[in-house]
Amino acid sequence: MVFEALEVVVDAAGPRSLAEVAYERIRDRLLTLDIKPGDLLNDDALARDLGIGRTPVREALKRLELDRLVISYPRRGTFATRVEVTDLAFISEIRAQLEPLAAARAARVATPATRERLRSVMRAVESFEVNGASVVETLRLDARVHQGIYAAAANPHLEDVLIRYDNLATRIWCMVLDRLPDLSRHVHEHLDLLGAVIDGDEARAAELARIHVDGFEKAVRSALFAA
Repeated sequence: MVFEALEVVVDAAGPRSLAEVAYERIRDRLLTLDIKPGDLLNDDALARDLGIGRTPVREALKRLELDRLVISYPRRGTFATRVEVTDLAFISEIRAQLEPLAAARAARVATPATRERLRSVMRAVESFEVNGASVVETLRLDARVHQGIYAAAANPHLEDVLIRYDNLATRIWCMVLDRLPDLSRHVHEHLDLLGAVIDGDEARAAELARIHVDGFEKAVRSALFAA
């Protein structure tokens, strides 16, 4: 039995609140479309599925609403937000400005220890077998690259904003993942971006980040309209 009085769990990353655990697990189900756009989220059912009390789940849903991944209506309940084609343009417009900013800043301010962590991410990308990987594994690697750069930029406010928009972009990506013709190219083009950040080349890092966002939008848009 799981008691709501048990407020924290401990894993390799250290102690986390049950609300944080609930947030991460529900978020991942939303991003991978295990919970589909428009689905009703029942907090009792989610609590049972996660083995967590209702209070942490409700706290998680409030946070997910701030992330624009769910929306609540009085007397109707909480639903996974729908994904519209116009969302892609809006999200890409913001990311095209902020991703280069983060990449350039990371190239400029990253510490030696941070650059070494990014080299570890590079090695993971180099050895990643896209064709044999699951959707979740591919998404985790993509998130590791982007969030590694966001963290390296050492601006917590910029990092927070970019994680939110990267999550929204990931959700759209999952809608067309099986229709993207060259997923391997998308994954491995991260190598040049990571290399530019590690080498401290601000201009190249910014330009590669912009190209990556632009290529993402074009690939997704092509897949959406080809459906």
